[in-house]
Amino acid sequence: MEAVLALSIGVLFGSGVWLVLRPRTFQVITGLLLLSYAVNLFIFLMGRAKLNQAPITLTENIDPAQFADPLPQALVLTAIVIGFASTALYLVVLLASRGLTGTDHVDGKESA
Repeated sequence: MEAVLALSIGVLFGSGVWLVLRPRTFQVITGLLLLSYAVNLFIFLMGRAKLNQAPITLTENIDPAQFADPLPQALVLTAIVIGFASTALYLVVLLASRGLTGTDHVDGKESA
């Protein structure tokens, strides 16, 4: 299970880096999204992903090994919301840049 998750994070991160290095702005935005997904998945899995475990509750004998860590979940949830807002901003800037320059290349000019 850990190998599959590590491989998926690696593929997401590698694809994101490759897309960020592309010349068109939509590909750069998609690469940034993939990078953020890879980082979110990494942070989420560092909180020891457990199946069928309750979050921390108020009980008499608290054994932290039996509960899921809520901090990475809260951090990833916050990062997802911020990622949606920044993606909307990137898309508005992309559309404005396309309208002003007539191209969607990062440097503003078509390659010959």
